[in-house]
Amino acid sequence: MTNAPKIARLNHAVLWVNDAEHAATFYCDVLGFTIAASIEGAVFLRAGGSTNDHDLGLFSVGSRPTTPRSVGLYHLAWQVDTLDELVVIRKRLSTANALVGASDHGVSKSLYGKDLDGIEFEVLWSIPQSAWGDSENSMKTAALDLDNELQRWSGRQTAADSNFSHS
Repeated sequence: MTNAPKIARLNHAVLWVNDAEHAATFYCDVLGFTIAASIEGAVFLRAGGSTNDHDLGLFSVGSRPTTPRSVGLYHLAWQVDTLDELVVIRKRLSTANALVGASDHGVSKSLYGKDLDGIEFEVLWSIPQSAWGDSENSMKTAALDLDNELQRWSGRQTAADSNFSHS
């Protein structure tokens, strides 16, 4: 497509949840978001390292049946700057009984969680782009040995210089 616009990044996401205030507590307690604003039935959250006015909007819908694997959003992914932060997230997700998976994607190390409404999300750390090698285009998924990876990558910051995108 000629003259196609260049989207720079995802600015924010909005989720329908049973109770926005209850969901906001989860995202604040587990992932360190802060409340940027709220109105009746909606809460807007800002991620700890963000300069956005808000990164996640939560809108209450009350109790209604949901269908897994129906058309719609599969998951959101947030990137942390260091693998050490991912270790902290693992502990917080485990404490909240919200950790549902951990994967090594070659170019990233990912944890998967579910919020109080069962909405899945990913928190990832991208390895330095110079170390991607053959993993750059492979979309591999393997078991994550976070403690072993920490020995190699502890303290290495990558979020600021990463053009990383993972599905």
